[in-house]
Amino acid sequence: MSNLNKSQSIKYCDSLTNYQRRLARVVKIGEVPLGGDYPIRIQSMTTVDTMDTMGSVAQSIRMIESGCDYVRITAPSIKEAQNLALIKKKLRDSGFQTPLVADIHFTPNAAELAARIVEKVRINPGNYADKKKFEVIEYTKSTYQAELERIRNKFSPLVKICKEYGTAMRIGTNHGSLSDRILSRYGDTPLGMVESALEFIRICEDFNYYDLVLSMKSSNPIVMVQAYRLLVEKLDEEGLQPYPLHLGVTEAGEAEDGRIKSAVGIGTLLEDGLGDTVRVSLTEAPEAEAPVAQLLVNKAITQKGRIRLKEIDQYPINPYHYSRRSTKEVGNFGGQNVPRVIADFSSKPLLEKRALKAVGHFYLSELDKWKMNDLGCDYLFLGDQVADFMLPNGLKQIVNYEVFKKLKETDHIFPLISYEELTTSDKIHKELNFLLLSADNFNQETIFTLRKLSNFVIMLESKAQNTLHVMRSVVIDLISNKINLPIVFKHCYPSLTDDDFRIHLATDFGGLLIDGFGDGTLMSSEIIPHKLINETVFGTLQAARTRITKTEYISCPSCGRTLFDLQETTAMIRKKTDHLKGVKIGIMGCIVNGPGEMADADYGYVGSGKGKITLYKGLEVMKKSVPSEKALDELIELIKENGEWISPSNVIQD
Repeated sequence: MSNLNKSQSIKYCDSLTNYQRRLARVVKIGEVPLGGDYPIRIQSMTTVDTMDTMGSVAQSIRMIESGCDYVRITAPSIKEAQNLALIKKKLRDSGFQTPLVADIHFTPNAAELAARIVEKVRINPGNYADKKKFEVIEYTKSTYQAELERIRNKFSPLVKICKEYGTAMRIGTNHGSLSDRILSRYGDTPLGMVESALEFIRICEDFNYYDLVLSMKSSNPIVMVQAYRLLVEKLDEEGLQPYPLHLGVTEAGEAEDGRIKSAVGIGTLLEDGLGDTVRVSLTEAPEAEAPVAQLLVNKAITQKGRIRLKEIDQYPINPYHYSRRSTKEVGNFGGQNVPRVIADFSSKPLLEKRALKAVGHFYLSELDKWKMNDLGCDYLFLGDQVADFMLPNGLKQIVNYEVFKKLKETDHIFPLISYEELTTSDKIHKELNFLLLSADNFNQETIFTLRKLSNFVIMLESKAQNTLHVMRSVVIDLISNKINLPIVFKHCYPSLTDDDFRIHLATDFGGLLIDGFGDGTLMSSEIIPHKLINETVFGTLQAARTRITKTEYISCPSCGRTLFDLQETTAMIRKKTDHLKGVKIGIMGCIVNGPGEMADADYGYVGSGKGKITLYKGLEVMKKSVPSEKALDELIELIKENGEWISPSNVIQD
């Protein structure tokens, strides 16, 4: 559905403009209830072998001390489920009452045992009662109903045990592990993810069991956001309980990429009041996840500095299907152009060519020439100055209007004009001008003025804490008034830590991109260096799938099932392949997470046994049981065979 279709009522959140947390049903999980007015809970998952009792206990304690309200532990078979009792006892004897969650895939008998031991079990509806064969199956109404009865018979024993023991359950759908049945009927879609969970929810409610938590995880933040939104709407439509939501972007990855991707997905939902517990899946030690999750929560719930906005009852886009806002092309903004990145050098003089290295432009003095890497910005905002040296070919300048109108040569220099200057401007650029508008004071007079402009890009600035809501409110006004000028989002962030900065920018800007808003960005900070700003902007564009500039790694966060050192292996693969622009590589510790969870990847590197790796092209197995010491070379050879390999020597590196 196009974003220009007629407006529709919003059912997935209580307010599009002002933070209002969705009121979820309270679910008792040990002594730490979830939902309702209780705090948004933080959790993570152990990575050591579940049969390593003391290792599991020690890691659980580190996770708890880092801020985890719940600790999840994998139980892939009966023996691990049994050992949960010993882990729990050791933790309780050490004075830790934190609820434990058993993570179950494929093994109902392990789930039924674990439900008698721990406070919560997590099951995946895609593989709890089904085995995935990647087959397309034609169902009649009666044969589909027979499948539902089969699921009911397999699932209902666990429901009865959870009800008897007071154990909570998370029904956690994963985008990459939808059953063949769901894929055959609904396709690889957010609706398929939601229906996968609803089948199990209906069974639970038939048994009057309501201690449920729900999740809709994907490694693609757009799919993840759309699925959670649709889930909330479907629960309401069917008259089902408003169950609490567990938020997560599965296989988010490591370092800044994992943080940015998580913020684009989780942060967007939290800003709209969705989410009762958060897990940030990083390919790092699990105790590193809780602080990042807490940053996301803190950003969403902080009320200081927020502007109160008028409520929006009708939304002129489809929030369950991505469609970019339709705009006219002005210069190389809008239309079919990718969002443009503008680097802010306005606060101090641009004196040296080497300063541009931070934004992807490299001056090679011995050759007296410029080169650019994949993170090269498109424009420089220089404020009251003009560069006094020759810029790289294609890199253009934006200057304040008072400077612009005094220039004789303006081929690659464009003005930033304030709203007040617009009425008295006697010189504008014939192709491209930027109009600076405050989103915090947007009104109907501004709308009237914009209707008369043609070769302008709106530079929309907000100084509010709730930047996403303020900017979105203005874009909705523009769409409703059929104003199709491109928009560049402008925001200056205060003194923040590096992680906090990534979280704030990726949430604010990524949340807008998720809904197809935005044709560029001009981000700055009081203390964050240009390089980090530039990397975060490009990382956010990549996470929102609107401008792909680098290799993407879909790597699981590791758990007790993992068959190799994920952090070490991911770093090794990244070192050899991070120059492959646009290629997506899935790195999965075991068959549970691959191939299903890397469904979005072009190539897969999956643990299939001790010291053995299986390599995939998409969902197809290409090489089985490759010795781990040869697997990276074999992966590179596979990429070469498919014509997607380029030599690192042909890529400019920082």
